[in-house]
Amino acid sequence: MPPRRRVIPALLLCTVATLSHPASSFSQTTTGSDAGRQPMRDGQHDFDFNIGVWHTHIRRTLDPFTSSSASVELNGTVTVRKVWDGKAELEEIEADGPKGHWEGLTLFLYNPTAHQWSQSFANSKVGTLTSNIGEFKDGRVVLVGQDNTVSDQTILVRAVWSNITPDSHQYEEFYSNDGGTTWVRSFIANLTRVNQ
Repeated sequence: MPPRRRVIPALLLCTVATLSHPASSFSQTTTGSDAGRQPMRDGQHDFDFNIGVWHTHIRRTLDPFTSSSASVELNGTVTVRKVWDGKAELEEIEADGPKGHWEGLTLFLYNPTAHQWSQSFANSKVGTLTSNIGEFKDGRVVLVGQDNTVSDQTILVRAVWSNITPDSHQYEEFYSNDGGTTWVRSFIANLTRVNQ
């Protein structure tokens, strides 16, 4: 038999052998790799603790990258309502301090594919939107993003919710101007639930 004619029956035999045992060799590999993999946790309700009306006490460092920078304190109200059956939340902040009245607006969105939350924030005095992305882990929510409204430079921002109880929690922002090597706290808010 010429060489070309020998190859064709051999290929047919290999194909038949593979088709007669279609998944045996593949299923072991797939099962083995899936066995150690943890299923993705649905985090759609991670921000449920935030829904409601809160009294907030804020301390903000005016220039966090200067060690001798002064800080200001504000007191106000944070109102958070659920949107899209909990897949989003809208937060309105109103506070008063030594420089007068201040307002902020935050949209929280849950991405069910990535299992992460995003926080998009606008300050009424600046009028630009900044965004952070992250998730709930080990009793805290940590979201990270970029901001270019601080000191006319692009920095990293890490937003952290911690000490979460049914009636209180803490929110902090940390800034980094060296790509995340070092972080300085620029903002801290202690929130207590207002009973209505």
